[in-house]
Amino acid sequence: MRIGIDARLVAYQRGGISIYIHRLVEALGEIAPEQEEFTLLQSRKDSTPLIGKPAFQTHTLFTPPHHLWEQWTLPLELMGQPLDVLHSPDFIPPFRRRCPAVITVHDLSFRLFPETKTAESLHYYDQIDRAVREVQGIIAVSETTRQDMVRMLGVSPERVDVIHHGVDRFYKEVENPQALRGFCQAKGLPETFLLAVGTLEPRKNLSCLFQALSCAGNRLPREQHKLVVAGAPGWRYEETERLFASLGLEEQTIFFGPATEEELVLLYNAAWALVFPSLYEGFGLPPLEAMACGTPVIASSAPALPEVLGDAALYFDPHDPEELAGHLVRLAQDAPLRDRLRQAGLERARSFRWQDTAQRTLDVYRRAAAS
Repeated sequence: MRIGIDARLVAYQRGGISIYIHRLVEALGEIAPEQEEFTLLQSRKDSTPLIGKPAFQTHTLFTPPHHLWEQWTLPLELMGQPLDVLHSPDFIPPFRRRCPAVITVHDLSFRLFPETKTAESLHYYDQIDRAVREVQGIIAVSETTRQDMVRMLGVSPERVDVIHHGVDRFYKEVENPQALRGFCQAKGLPETFLLAVGTLEPRKNLSCLFQALSCAGNRLPREQHKLVVAGAPGWRYEETERLFASLGLEEQTIFFGPATEEELVLLYNAAWALVFPSLYEGFGLPPLEAMACGTPVIASSAPALPEVLGDAALYFDPHDPEELAGHLVRLAQDAPLRDRLRQAGLERARSFRWQDTAQRTLDVYRRAAAS
């Protein structure tokens, strides 16, 4: 069977879907039997193979992802590819194609929070109604996303396979404390800090975290007082910036900017806790990565975080900064609670393996190809 995977987005974004593509391809390379062959459809902007294994070949495409004319030019570029099934990990497949298709739906934030998206993004993702009608396989990254699809798109639940992300083995506890201290010194960070990770955009709800820190005030111990925010500015972040400035948190907060995976591992390990205040997630990978590094997690109770994190995190209403402030103070002052969350998080993270994700995804490919 020849499987095509649309990997063009990797050349354009460093976010969650690109990570999903990378990790899925790597795991497929580990578990796929010899009779399976893969064509990775990559952008001309970055044609470096994602994986160097004989079963994987790269085919370069000129059509950019999300382009206005994508539905016209992409099918033309794929005409010469002898594919048995095509996987579109970024929601929308080419509607004119010569083989069955599988899509991955990561969330429906563009329907639930359209005000947080650009007009261009909404135009692209609003093709989802046609996509779910016309494809032969649908993957949702959580049960929450599947239920959203049933409720909002009218999809029959039996058509959707829920396949969770994995946690890469790269995320683990750093056993060398000197390496952590050296990293923090080199980056101008305190030895420990509260950490937030994610694109700086309204859906990530940093405004709640900033208000919670203001509420907590001097109840946080001095050595746990600093906040480090790792992520790139996103759509409509200006509103959050204005709130941040009005609360007077400049001396307490360090904006790290986008972090590499190597930097993220060190940030997770140096942090005394990760706060993930998102209003909505289809899955929520950063809290699991933090757990794999032994970092206690405080997360919002918004979908799908309780599904993913289980009883290994503290939860708060994402619209209640005072509740979050209470959790911050409690966790900062309660070392046994931090240790319990650390142990529970390590165990929880071990149950999410990319090899399992790849095996179940391969099963979806086979069913779609046979349909």
